[in-house]
Amino acid sequence: MTVNNPSPSLYNEDLAPAEERKWGAFSIFNVWTSDVHSLWGYYLAASLFLLCGSFINFVIAIGIGSLVIFFFMSLVGNAGVKTGVPFPVLARASFGTFGANLPALVRAVVACFWYGAQTAAASGAIVALLTRNDSILAFHQNSHLLGHSTLEIICYVIVWALQLLIIQHGMETVRKFQDWAGPAVWVMMLFLAVYLVVKSGTFSFGAEIPRDVLLEKTKDAGVPGEPGSFAALAAVAATWITYFAALYLNFCDFSRYATDTKTLRKGNLWGLPINLLAFCLVAGVTTTAAFAVYGEVLLHPEAISAKFDSWFLALLAALTFAVATLGINVVANFVSPAFDFANVFPKHISFKRGGYIAALIALVLYPFAPWETGAAHFVNFIGSTMGPIFGIMMVDYYLIRKGQLNVEALYHENGEFEFQSGWHVNALIAFVIGGLFSSILPTFTSILPDWWGTYGWFFGVAIGGGVYYVLRMRGAPAAAALQK
Repeated sequence: MTVNNPSPSLYNEDLAPAEERKWGAFSIFNVWTSDVHSLWGYYLAASLFLLCGSFINFVIAIGIGSLVIFFFMSLVGNAGVKTGVPFPVLARASFGTFGANLPALVRAVVACFWYGAQTAAASGAIVALLTRNDSILAFHQNSHLLGHSTLEIICYVIVWALQLLIIQHGMETVRKFQDWAGPAVWVMMLFLAVYLVVKSGTFSFGAEIPRDVLLEKTKDAGVPGEPGSFAALAAVAATWITYFAALYLNFCDFSRYATDTKTLRKGNLWGLPINLLAFCLVAGVTTTAAFAVYGEVLLHPEAISAKFDSWFLALLAALTFAVATLGINVVANFVSPAFDFANVFPKHISFKRGGYIAALIALVLYPFAPWETGAAHFVNFIGSTMGPIFGIMMVDYYLIRKGQLNVEALYHENGEFEFQSGWHVNALIAFVIGGLFSSILPTFTSILPDWWGTYGWFFGVAIGGGVYYVLRMRGAPAAAALQK
């Protein structure tokens, strides 16, 4: 659609409703292959596999979690198809025309953390390959800077810079890149699994790993209960769902380019419950086979490929994993902050400039490496900050507005979504209360039980969305009276 006379402070071409909708089911499917099939995705899946204790437990926990992910992504994805707007613009309906900058900046900062984590994982694959050489290994062990080895810093900066090239030509280039990168890592993951199964001489799923090893590897996972217990399985499903917390918000950045909701549903069905479960099963088989071959639990695929006897195979695996991780970074952690930062100053920040800002923040974060706190810890803390935002937006769109939204008014300062001088106080109150219980109290105090943080995102969604609904319903009669 065409927006008539939009307010300059709310509009630029990147933020405008999508006019060209060329993304078919395969492109939507590859949003998820690019998002999941990364070194960090494998690391999380392998870590959660250890917590399940058996094949059937893993299938149940990951299967249920993947179905929940499919449901939530359908909610926000359908809103994107119908409105054609990116996440920060959609947030204006609930947070106000200028208040939407708050959730946009939260999402952008989270993306910067993930951008750094994924870039570090990709560069780690290159480091693992290079250190097969004795002289480079010596350099890696003896030369350090900013809390990391000099080799790690060099590889990080190189991978960081390569990612910037992908977005030079906008979202269509992103689509073409992910359509290639997603399937490529699937091929390498299957090769890795088959190679290790053949070398080990056995096909197993967890039975080869002794109980004492499982307990040792999972003791600091930040998940309640021993491997295989109900508490552990519930935490596995919750952590897997929370892993996608960022994309629950900005999946509409991609779904708005889909041809229709039927196409979106087909792409999501293959890309989420089916693809996610298959990927996790491959990660579990690979982890078990690697233990049988090397006698240790290796949760990082680059650590496995670095042990290959063939240098060529190690090179092929490292490059594939690195490229795949670049794919998720562009899809999940570059596109969103590019739109989010552009939403703050549309006249001065374009899609590309917003992406450059996100990349620069990720570069500054690298010396501190906040992502090196364990998979479950990092995922649950980062995810919990976005729960209230998702709850508020979905309650507003589906329960308050019944899926009907005046898209053009989203681009006008003095229209329906002005609320209180561009800010919606109800949404801000709900966000603060939801954030208090989802991330602040469980992270910085001991008031709540230890297990609370594992489910922080869910508490954020429920409390933030619930408070927002109550506040809106209390104000509904007064609003109706004013309209009369």
